[in-house]
Amino acid sequence: MFHSKTPPMVHIVSVVKRVSPTDLGVLITGESGVGKEVIARRIHSESLRCDQPFVKINSAALPDNLIESELFGHHRGAFTGATATRKGLVQTAHRGTLFFDEIAELNPESQNK
Repeated sequence: MFHSKTPPMVHIVSVVKRVSPTDLGVLITGESGVGKEVIARRIHSESLRCDQPFVKINSAALPDNLIESELFGHHRGAFTGATATRKGLVQTAHRGTLFFDEIAELNPESQNK
């Protein structure tokens, strides 16, 4: 997967190998387009959770008024338009990996939720 032998890539590979077998939350930072999702998928694939779901959340596409429903689900009739009970993305990723892409695009109130 990682073919570069540059010092930064060697460091990234060593960090991936260290965190993959743990049950820790991981924050991956970097400019848009540098491969944060690739790193997250690599950590997932080398983790004890690899046989569980990898759920990517495009934070920029989550409407502020529906973020709680998208993340945590809702019951039928909970709000106008909720015609069926739906589990949220957090429950979908249960025991797997939840990857928030572009989380900085969420407003601060939504980030707190």
